[in-house]
Amino acid sequence: MRSKRKIPEFQKLCCGHKPKDKFKGVLSDLTKVTGLHGLDPVVLVLVVGIVMFTLGFAGCVGALRENICLLKFFCGAIVFIFLLELAVAVLAFLFQDWVRDRVKEFFENNIKSYRDDIDLQNLIDSLQKINHCCGAQGPDDWDLNIYFNCSSESKSREKCGVPFSCCIPDPAQKVVNTQCGYDVRKKSKSQWDDQIFIKGCILALEAWLPRNIYIVAGVFIAISLLQVSCFCYATFFNFANADPLRVKVIMEGDSRCLDIFNAFRYENSMAKNRIL
Repeated sequence: MRSKRKIPEFQKLCCGHKPKDKFKGVLSDLTKVTGLHGLDPVVLVLVVGIVMFTLGFAGCVGALRENICLLKFFCGAIVFIFLLELAVAVLAFLFQDWVRDRVKEFFENNIKSYRDDIDLQNLIDSLQKINHCCGAQGPDDWDLNIYFNCSSESKSREKCGVPFSCCIPDPAQKVVNTQCGYDVRKKSKSQWDDQIFIKGCILALEAWLPRNIYIVAGVFIAISLLQVSCFCYATFFNFANADPLRVKVIMEGDSRCLDIFNAFRYENSMAKNRIL
């Protein structure tokens, strides 16, 4: 029986060799992306889907079958979600430094795993190319990755470099040069401007928000109006199912009819009390 050929450690490091059972896409282990230790974000997605399905079922069936219990549940859930979103937005605004630190930690964890997952690698490359940025705070953040680290112990060809997505694209080149970031950080920082993006992705995202504030505000306002309208419709249907005659009188806007209606209800209630 032929023995399996062992691959030297330096070849594993340089060529990025990994066992076949470790070639997993980012969707198979999203914990690497989010840094949520022991909690797969797929579970969160499933929970959100179940909540949306439950709310849709309660609102639709409650309106069609005129079920007051389902309508009350739908109305209360919409109000709770709206208040929760409002609280999260206020807390994020008040604790901006804490949010920034968490985002920085998120980016740094993903930089460390850049070569460990092909889907994560493509995600980071797309983010850096679209936003013209490099690293979390800057190109030096790529020292966190074992392949791009500038330490003397590293034997990687990408040592002291950056991914090709950090490079400033050359319009004359029709083929992407995936080796354009090699040895870039060995040069002085004054020479980086001509070859790579020096702005961090966190700063790029922070600069993107003010430029697109109207779009972001419009999305939030549209979502809020949708939730408020769902609450209003649920409340109206609940009110209509509870007392349809009163709704009809109010919609007609005749105060005299409303007085007659109230008197009629009072007489009915007194009659019931006498029977009891």
